Amino acid sequence: MLRSVLLGLALLAASLAATAQSPKPIREVEGISEYRLANGLQVLLAPDASKPTTTVNVTYRVGSKHENYGETGMAHLLEHLLFKGSPRHPNPWAEFAKRGLNANGTTWYDRTNYFASFSANPDTLKWYLGWQADAMVNSFIAKRHLVTEFSVVRNEMEMGENNPAMITWERLWAAMFQWHNYGKSTIGARTDVENVSIDRLKAFYKLHYQPDNATLMVSGKFEPRQTLAWIQQAFGSLPRSRQARPVLYTLDPVQDGERSVTVRRSGGTPSGTLGYHVPPVAHPDFAAVELIGQMLAEPPAGRLHKKLVEELRIASSVSAYAAALAEPSALMLGADAPPGGDAQALAKAMIEISEGLAAQPFAQTELDRARVRWLNRWEQLFSNPEAVGQVLSEYVAAGDWRLFFLLRDRVKAMRLEDVQRVAQERLLPANRTLALYLPTDKPQRAPKPEQVDAAAQLKDFVPQASGEAVAAFDASPLAIEAQAQRLKLDGGAQAVLLSKPTRGARVSGQLQLRFGNLESLRGQRSTSDLLAALLDKGTRGLDRQALRDRLDALKMELQVRDGTGGLSLAFNTRREHAVEAVNLVFEMLREPRLEAAALEEVRSQFLSGIEAMRSEPEHIVNNRLGLLRSTHPAGDPRNERSWDGTVADLKAVTLDGVRAFHARHYGAQQLTIGLVGDFDRPAVQAALQAATRGWQAQVNPQRLAQPWADIAPVEERQRTPDKQNATFGATLSLPIHDRHPDFVPLMLADYLLGANTDSRLWVRIREKDGLSYGTWSGLDWNAFEPNSSWSFGAIFAPQNRERVEKAFREELARALKDGFSPAELGTAQRALLNYRALSRAQDGSLAGSLALQAYLGRDMKRVAEVDAQIQATTLEQVNTVLRRYLKPEQFQIVWAGDFQ
Repeated sequence: MLRSVLLGLALLAASLAATAQSPKPIREVEGISEYRLANGLQVLLAPDASKPTTTVNVTYRVGSKHENYGETGMAHLLEHLLFKGSPRHPNPWAEFAKRGLNANGTTWYDRTNYFASFSANPDTLKWYLGWQADAMVNSFIAKRHLVTEFSVVRNEMEMGENNPAMITWERLWAAMFQWHNYGKSTIGARTDVENVSIDRLKAFYKLHYQPDNATLMVSGKFEPRQTLAWIQQAFGSLPRSRQARPVLYTLDPVQDGERSVTVRRSGGTPSGTLGYHVPPVAHPDFAAVELIGQMLAEPPAGRLHKKLVEELRIASSVSAYAAALAEPSALMLGADAPPGGDAQALAKAMIEISEGLAAQPFAQTELDRARVRWLNRWEQLFSNPEAVGQVLSEYVAAGDWRLFFLLRDRVKAMRLEDVQRVAQERLLPANRTLALYLPTDKPQRAPKPEQVDAAAQLKDFVPQASGEAVAAFDASPLAIEAQAQRLKLDGGAQAVLLSKPTRGARVSGQLQLRFGNLESLRGQRSTSDLLAALLDKGTRGLDRQALRDRLDALKMELQVRDGTGGLSLAFNTRREHAVEAVNLVFEMLREPRLEAAALEEVRSQFLSGIEAMRSEPEHIVNNRLGLLRSTHPAGDPRNERSWDGTVADLKAVTLDGVRAFHARHYGAQQLTIGLVGDFDRPAVQAALQAATRGWQAQVNPQRLAQPWADIAPVEERQRTPDKQNATFGATLSLPIHDRHPDFVPLMLADYLLGANTDSRLWVRIREKDGLSYGTWSGLDWNAFEPNSSWSFGAIFAPQNRERVEKAFREELARALKDGFSPAELGTAQRALLNYRALSRAQDGSLAGSLALQAYLGRDMKRVAEVDAQIQATTLEQVNTVLRRYLKPEQFQIVWAGDFQ
């Protein structure tokens, strides 16, 4: 007895001593500080007050490569089970929803990570750190949860089985890696997932989920000293693992000949993918591999793009991906053929280009262009505090988080002769895996795979200077409104400018252009779509490559999205380039190049996309619901189109028609732009005034009204043979707009019913019954007419259709009968306010909101009003509007799947 008491006191003293110790500082690299707890937990802190958000990421150095025979998919299954809770936190998803956390987890070959982003709040940060520490050692990992989660993981597996690209990836890697576990998909074998024992899962959890096998990173807005204290408080008492984890040593031998694999599945378009063995990310040659991929595939100058897409026109698109892994990895080069294309001809052309670099070596201009593009992307990634923690997960798993910076330095210093050497060593027939096998008399061998000592590689690494701290930004609606400048520009255009400090002096903008009227847009949807896709293919003064080079020089990334009667163009750049970026955006809009070859390229991409969607359950559901709800005459731009109708429209578009559409419809009359970030406001204002001056469309824009229409209830099933995942969708018309008194109460009702991970539908269909990887609901609000809509959906295995429908209808009936509880409403109000605050903290999202407000004649005061209404809404109001508008008998419903 005395011995037991003394042992307990000793353990208590050890725990208190661990808690009292401060984390040990290790190093600081470019604004990221590393610490180590006594139990071995690695801690990285990256404070950045420029955005009022915080991101926490915990990376465990365990992934699918650590699984043994019969255990494939175990790391991923364990990721799911961690969210099933612990005695202290029995329902993490509900707690995330209550606090407005954007949380999730991912599993990959070398690691598993769990992360959350949230509006900066010390209490939320402290709570989430406590949850992570608790989850590390106290998760249930219980048989009862395994039973329901089996179906969820199988549903996720079936979702991947529906995707031709994902299946091709799995088969390719399985053929490339004979012995190494990189050849086994992270999702695992179905039989392993279905039969793994809870005891093996618990053993895997206890072995790998330990503080000395994990890295915790906190980035964004937080107080470092206090956060370190909370980390010590939450994690410091956890003991260092006593069980030694196995050292992995398996490497594949040098590949000794071409390998091939063929995948035959229903749906999609023909494609070809080449895989070449390459070194791990820590190897000095990996930087060359990254650049080789860009020089081959990046449009418009990439060799594969120019040859296959522009010249031969046998591909609609090409791609390259070098996997940044801890052990010898792969470079993948892909190409998608148009519908009916020849995959064999595609592969032959790809091989000739990729393996012909000895005869046609890279030029210095190609390397310089690829380097600028790669470094621009790296810089934008590092400037985003919400992304940096997650991307560092890959480098933590590869051996050391500083490899992220070392790779950048190696790209900067890469010489053309080294790029050429690596290309000729690696892009060989004997090192290639495709869909064929061809014997070779005199095979050439790639360098022997070998482990890389990350510490040795880093011995001469010198980090760059850390950036200066950025002032905190108040993202409350009225504070934003006080800083925003609203401008009337020439020709009817409007701008909203919000100048504020940002990390990396970044600037985000969104331009929204509305055009046309009901008659001018009739039958012109495909012409409008293709014109939008051509905007980044050159201007009158800049050919396509010159435009791409100009975008890179201005450190710009942009995205064009088209819609009915309008488009949006989102972009970002840096302070010193803001004026030039604005000028370039307007040059693209006012003077697009509009060449025949580019038109055929984008037409081919659109046609390929439609062909791929024809057999996908989710796209079929969306298209059928749109057709069922289309109430206007044929050719009306507000209608949904059938696949065949869209294909016919696309094929009928001519270059003259595109040019005429641009002249008639593009102008400043209904143009709005929002700009957020670090820029010179007077200079940008002057640039906007000049850019809009004298620009008028021939057709004066008139909004396409969406008046109320009675739509008959209907339910239909669409069969999708050979698809192992099914989709359900339901839509209901609502006779209100977003200025109606019921707007906010109905928003809360939707959130409680199906729009979050603690909603009634999510808890029932995913968590309790384990039938779906994802279920959802959402409101599409009309800002003008009383004609909005409410949509619901879920994905599931086809054999579970009846159970999904039963659960869906029962939960709707229960909500209508009993309503929601005061506790549910309180958590929903807090969570919605947090999510809205998180959205305002994203500069790109805020720029889009400001541009939309200018069009609607609103400002941030309206946002503040909605926030206040969310807080003030009563339970009676929420339950009343739910019963007023939720009419299941009036749904339009579509089911799509391989139903027997």
